[in-house]
Amino acid sequence: MPLTSLPNLLTLSRILVIPLVVVTFYVVGDAARYIGCVLFSAAGLTDWLDGHMARRWAQQSEIGRFLDPIADKLLVAATLLMLAATSRLPAIVLLPALVILCREILVSGLREYLAGLRVGLPVSRLAKWKTAIQMVAIGFLIVGDAGPAYLPVVDIGEILLWIAALLTLVTGYDYLRAALAHLTRTAPPHGKPQRLA
Repeated sequence: MPLTSLPNLLTLSRILVIPLVVVTFYVVGDAARYIGCVLFSAAGLTDWLDGHMARRWAQQSEIGRFLDPIADKLLVAATLLMLAATSRLPAIVLLPALVILCREILVSGLREYLAGLRVGLPVSRLAKWKTAIQMVAIGFLIVGDAGPAYLPVVDIGEILLWIAALLTLVTGYDYLRAALAHLTRTAPPHGKPQRLA
């Protein structure tokens, strides 16, 4: 499937929007926060949309499988780092952000290792819920103090980020346990990696 297929273009758009989201953190004013939230939310929506379209239109591709998780992790990592850099995350809320980032690195490492063994690591339903809650939490935190006075936007964002971090620990453990049988396998003779059908 070519890179220019619509699902792949949606995935690429999620990467291309990252600099725009980052720029909004340097612009003074409430409007910039809302623009950043809209851009981030639109990018998060493409995460669901590109996979749905690829499956429905039978346009799944290796490049899409490669780019999709990378786009997600880049978007989340960049936004969390900007939230921390601009002091929109209190010190205590840096902990769930750190848990989320560490889990993403762990899962990426597991996927890379298992790919060499031709072993898939499918995304669980709980992990999808984690991603959805995480995206909503970050959207609230981007708006932050610019939110309406009647709605505790920051508190909602922080609580949701803690929930996402707890789910992150659960799903990270599930992935690690699923991969453990392959990680602890004795290496074949001559150091050649064992390939699974």
